Amino acid sequence: MRGIQTVRQLFVPAFHSGEKRQAWFLPCLKIEDKPAFEHRGLMLDVCRHFFEKEIIFKYIDLLSFYKMNILHLHLTEDQGWRIQIDQYPKLNEISSYRTEKDGSVYGGYYTKDDLKEIVAYAKERHIVVIPEIELPGHSQAALAAYPQLSCNGGPIEVVNDWGVFKEIYCAGNDSTFIFLETILLEVMEIFPSEYIHIGGDEAPKFRWENCPKCQQRMKEENLADEHELQSYFIKRIEKFLNDHGRKLIGWDEILEGGLSENATVQSWRGMDGGRLAAEQKHYVVMSPTSHCYLDYGLDAIDLKKIYSFNPIPANLVAENHKYILGAECNMWTEHVPDEINLDSKVFPRMIGLAEVLWSGPDTSRYDDFYNRLQKHYPVLELFDVRSGMENNPFGMQVIEEDNYYTILLTDMQSDISAKWSIRNNQERETTWFEYEDSNIKLMSSGTLLIQPTKKGKNYGAVTTTNIALHKATFADVLYKGEWHYSYPAKGESSLTDGLIGSHNFRDGNWQGFWGTDLDVIVELREQSEVSKVKMNFLEYSNAWIMIPKDFHLAYSLDGILYKPLEIMHTIHVGTNAQEGIRINPFILDVKPTQLKYLKVNVENYGKLPASHEAAGQDAWLFIDEIIVE
Repeated sequence: MRGIQTVRQLFVPAFHSGEKRQAWFLPCLKIEDKPAFEHRGLMLDVCRHFFEKEIIFKYIDLLSFYKMNILHLHLTEDQGWRIQIDQYPKLNEISSYRTEKDGSVYGGYYTKDDLKEIVAYAKERHIVVIPEIELPGHSQAALAAYPQLSCNGGPIEVVNDWGVFKEIYCAGNDSTFIFLETILLEVMEIFPSEYIHIGGDEAPKFRWENCPKCQQRMKEENLADEHELQSYFIKRIEKFLNDHGRKLIGWDEILEGGLSENATVQSWRGMDGGRLAAEQKHYVVMSPTSHCYLDYGLDAIDLKKIYSFNPIPANLVAENHKYILGAECNMWTEHVPDEINLDSKVFPRMIGLAEVLWSGPDTSRYDDFYNRLQKHYPVLELFDVRSGMENNPFGMQVIEEDNYYTILLTDMQSDISAKWSIRNNQERETTWFEYEDSNIKLMSSGTLLIQPTKKGKNYGAVTTTNIALHKATFADVLYKGEWHYSYPAKGESSLTDGLIGSHNFRDGNWQGFWGTDLDVIVELREQSEVSKVKMNFLEYSNAWIMIPKDFHLAYSLDGILYKPLEIMHTIHVGTNAQEGIRINPFILDVKPTQLKYLKVNVENYGKLPASHEAAGQDAWLFIDEIIVE
């Protein structure tokens, strides 16, 4: 079957249109190959947004065409239950639908006949469908129908927002396990896959910590903490699956509290979860957020980055490489409402991972791969795929020159051009100019608009970047602590590079601190009188990103002796939220003071409050520019 796909890819695009000819021609050649990894998959979330079975068929065809062999269907979530269960009809009557914020009802589910048809369609194309039934967390939709299985008994509603929520199956209630085992029996009747995915990720322990039944279970089972309680939960489900001839796979949180004996781990929080599991002789599927999350924008994960992915952790000894089965690209659909959007996220990036998993990682082949990929777009159109862009068209850098600043577009693909325009506070837009190296010059702060083009056509949307030029632009910044490795932005230059972060917290400008404060010293290039300090913070409660608790400023002339900088007035001007994300500029009017060094301490919000769905978890602090005037 894989060989047939190779032959199909060798035909001219018209072959895939259904056009009839007397003869089709192939090049004369010999190909010998085999897959580098046995598990080559796509995880598709059909819960946050529901996709009809015809779209699933289309994606099975595409997986087969690109020699992938796994479709991992994420079927249950806080926002919707998508599989018919006969024994618990309320799961489809209540849990499969949510009331949106505008009062409309959204939802749907696959009948058993639908899913059997999907499984059969996939089997004909040598694709295995692995179902995912989330537990113990991400279960609020199910608990809306059966609140007696929660820790507090409800009432509970199907979620109409995105994030991590504290409602969770009660681990101290035996009825919970009867409920889940009954469901899993029906799931196994539909899906013959070797693996059943049970999720296991992002399970807040707040309810368990305050539930008498869960605390009693911990005493009875001699469990040290709630992490061991989660391990108990997973191991109990695994035994049930093993007793019925199936294997359990779960996200890497199932490592916490002790990994069950035969479990396979899908590592999403980086490479370490996969490495740890492989070192314990457990099989692993790699899906790190760094390379495999197709819901992330191109500024975080583009085609080139996906193609650079090696599923084998660099620090894993050779004898344990065999435990790395392969990888999946994950398509979460919080912000993917329809098929067009889905296509643009998955393609062409999934093709990059498909080649890595079939031919093995080799970054030296990227240019060749990119050129070959261009010939696939007519074929994808015939598959009714509306592809997105391959890569972020450019990076951006501000360079200071004599009396002005130059904006350089960096890392541009050879087949990409651009036109640009500048809008200042006094002007509306504007006149467009063709970009040539070093010809964007700014005398003052403003908004830069750039439209990339490819083959004479617009390539993606116009990007808008605010640029702030101030007394601390390009100043050295000394960090007392570390930023979080997942959100480094541009490292030590991030907070004074003049580029202002957008509502996209993965745009490369926002620097993230998880559960820790920001503590830095900004060294101005020359002593100056300062009367104002501005700082931008992101707020996105669903992602645990909170505004800071407090600020502390100090100043020095020599970098040794610091005195508090008197804050006269604080203005907090929150921008309009976009999809729940708000930029919060804090403007601190300070007593005019001569200084050379500015010490900035920003207190992290701390633990998320009891009112938050992830109460008790550490909050994120996201900051971009420290603007000094």
